[in-house]
Amino acid sequence: MAKRIREKANARRANADKRPHATAKYVRISSSKVKIVADLIRGKSAEEALAILMYTPKAAAPIMEKLLLSAIANGENRENNAMSRGSMYVAEVYANPGPTLKRYVARSRGSASPMLKRTSHITIVLDQK
Repeated sequence: MAKRIREKANARRANADKRPHATAKYVRISSSKVKIVADLIRGKSAEEALAILMYTPKAAAPIMEKLLLSAIANGENRENNAMSRGSMYVAEVYANPGPTLKRYVARSRGSASPMLKRTSHITIVLDQK
């Protein structure tokens, strides 16, 4: 059975990443579409990334903008690392595929074709310069 549960939990907490981050799960947009926008802001400062997302005409841009604002707020308000907004930059951005909703669309002669509605999990990790 489970042995040393408290010790293992404490070890996990000690090794946990302390950088501010934000995650959006089950977003109804394909992860490949999100990755295009993620490549635009990776490595940029937080302010510059916000400006890029504000004027990017992609469907994933408003979602990423909201997520970036959440990550910035987490970095500013966290007790452990009260970072200033100007010193933060986007260290990591990744979009992993989530579960796919399987639907069917009617076709000719009474048949049906599958329609895959893809979801994604988006994560933004910030760090200090």
